[in-house]
Amino acid sequence: MDRTFEAADLIEVMEEAVHYNRFLIDELVAWSHGAPRLLDFGAGNGRFSRALHEQHLSVRAIEPDPELRERIRSYGIPSHASLDALGELRFDGIYSINVLEHIQDDRAILSAMHEHLEPGGRLLLYVPAFQVLFSANDERVGHVRRYRRPDLIDSLRATGFRIEDASYVDSIGFVAALWYRWFGDREGRLDPRSVRLYDSVVFPVSRRFDAALRGSVGKNLLVRATRPALAQAEQAPGSG
Repeated sequence: MDRTFEAADLIEVMEEAVHYNRFLIDELVAWSHGAPRLLDFGAGNGRFSRALHEQHLSVRAIEPDPELRERIRSYGIPSHASLDALGELRFDGIYSINVLEHIQDDRAILSAMHEHLEPGGRLLLYVPAFQVLFSANDERVGHVRRYRRPDLIDSLRATGFRIEDASYVDSIGFVAALWYRWFGDREGRLDPRSVRLYDSVVFPVSRRFDAALRGSVGKNLLVRATRPALAQAEQAPGSG
């Protein structure tokens, strides 16, 4: 089903966040090693699917916005409006960057992702964290929620996933996002100069703090999970 993204201009503003985008691309490249068939759920302007495509990885994209979808196709990446359009296709890895928070029934989508993964397939999710940080920017881009780690873990387990790792990211960003909620733009806009400054000066320092704090707090939440292999799934009911 076609759906126009609520604030497409913010997708372009985030092109200014070079270090942030490089961090996510590096995470995806490392995570996807040995997974020949990948799906980008909610690909936006194709920033991440294009980066993986340029690494000679096989990527398909789901993007409901028709203009953004055509842009992704122009990079040579097959793109579809919804998971329903995939039919029986399955993948070795599915990733979704800052998308799940837009979806009212997120468990239904997680369940559908589970169905489109091969047994043993991988899932990577990156979402905004902590409802206390919910701001005018969240409203503007159409966020339904921000996540706490236990809640997302519960949803993943309820839809059949096994959790590999779940850590908060961008610890200094938690403070910056709280400041933005209280004092930021009332219309939820982002200033490209501020994005560049935070990305070049603060974000690299924040990543070092993340390591020291062991992912215990942050503006975002990064989760890696798997669809259990068939033998593991069969053993699960009696595993205690």
